[in-house]
Amino acid sequence: MIRKDFVVSEKDVAYVAELAHLELTEQERARMLKDLNAILGYVDRLNQLDTTSVAPMAQVLSGSGGEDLKRLGNAMRSDEPHPCMPREDALGNAPNSDGVFFKVPKVIER
Repeated sequence: MIRKDFVVSEKDVAYVAELAHLELTEQERARMLKDLNAILGYVDRLNQLDTTSVAPMAQVLSGSGGEDLKRLGNAMRSDEPHPCMPREDALGNAPNSDGVFFKVPKVIER
């Protein structure tokens, strides 16, 4: 059973849809309400598990040289700074710029 403080209401779904600029049908709102409450119910069940004997972890992958790191290849490359593309080159590829910034059309109207 979901705790009362974890229940998503129809008002919550409408508010988040408005923030995300989504136009949901009545069926979509009902499905979203059901799905979000199911997710929160599952999270509530997970929160009830005793994890006192489980060590906290910051990484889910094994240390350097592990098989999972080899499988990922370049995804775990070293974090080193590299020179970036010169501004003139980047802006030269843009369909429209003011010489300093890219100029793009407004896409959100409210």
